[in-house]
Amino acid sequence: MPKKLSENICEAATFERIYNKHADDVHDFLYYKYGAQFNPRDKVQDAFIKLWDNCKKITLTKAKSFLFTVANNMMLNEIKHQKVVLQHRKINPKNHNNETPEFILEQEQYLEKYNKILSNLKEEQRVAFLLSKVEGKKHSEIAELLGVTQKVVEYRIYSAFNILKKELEGFKIK
Repeated sequence: MPKKLSENICEAATFERIYNKHADDVHDFLYYKYGAQFNPRDKVQDAFIKLWDNCKKITLTKAKSFLFTVANNMMLNEIKHQKVVLQHRKINPKNHNNETPEFILEQEQYLEKYNKILSNLKEEQRVAFLLSKVEGKKHSEIAELLGVTQKVVEYRIYSAFNILKKELEGFKIK
């Protein structure tokens, strides 16, 4: 069927015919030129959306050229965007904190003292305390894991906590 030059792209049948004729060609062009990592199928769909948005301005003879140009430009914009994203990832943010060197030193010393006291606890106390406070396990779960009663677990945690509180200044646990 011969095409009329006066056909309007805004008509659904004409637009569908253009889509069926050129969608695969535009996709293949983008795929072979840029590869699959930039989603050429999406760019084809976006190009056809732009064609539909501008259907009154574009003649039927210019539709193919418009599609290829728009899709290619979209792909180039995507590549530029990815380059910016990669450049941004390369820039490491500066690590600033408002802590004084004295505070950092005190913190390190406190942690060192805490670890020393933990290592000096009886193994049963240390295991029960760490399972409860570090791993967040319930007393009943700890009792089941260790094969003891819940009261024994509570006593071990309580006694470990008392030793830490006595040995460390300002030691508190929520």
